[in-house]
Amino acid sequence: MHNTVKNLTYIKELIKSKVNDLNNNKKSKIIAVSKTFPIEKILPLIEYGHLDYGENKVQEALDKWKDIKARNREIKIHLIGKLQTNKVKLAVKIFDYVHSLDSERLASKIAEEQSKQNKKLKFFIQINIGNEEQKSGISKEKASEFNEYCKNLNLDVIGTMCIPPKEGEVKNYFLEMSKINKELGLIDLSMGMSEDYLEAAKNDATFLRIGSKIFGPRS
Repeated sequence: MHNTVKNLTYIKELIKSKVNDLNNNKKSKIIAVSKTFPIEKILPLIEYGHLDYGENKVQEALDKWKDIKARNREIKIHLIGKLQTNKVKLAVKIFDYVHSLDSERLASKIAEEQSKQNKKLKFFIQINIGNEEQKSGISKEKASEFNEYCKNLNLDVIGTMCIPPKEGEVKNYFLEMSKINKELGLIDLSMGMSEDYLEAAKNDATFLRIGSKIFGPRS
């Protein structure tokens, strides 16, 4: 068994024993964050049957996944990085999920492009949960209003996403995200990375974005 597959199965077992046994009825999907890794490093996971992968650059995702997706329609590619409006056309072409919906301008542009390409993606509203100036995302106070705006554009918003601050108790941010998500009436929640995925899973995360714990350190 290849190392990446071993790592993934270990993570799944850990979640099962530490989280699902707490009667958490939501099962967390793992997005293998494959950004910057060459396709050779990812192939063992594809062969193993893993379907969800995360990229943060549109062009890299297109170059890496276009042929593979043409051969395997079940593979889903998640955009987990910031999306610039000038890259929306290509993003709609290659991605299935966008985790970083963070402005009305971007939402409008995506709606327009989806209509042109006759393709519907699934979206997470990025919430700036720590109100950090340097981070993207909608403020907690504007989340409901922005969700309505996206609904009116007929965007398929399935949940919210956050990247919590490095300072402070991460579980408090995850708890708050879970509350916001429920208040918005959304089901999916994208949070938790290699260092804090167990805590995220305990707080209703349905998508965990795990990279280095699967693929090893990035060079």
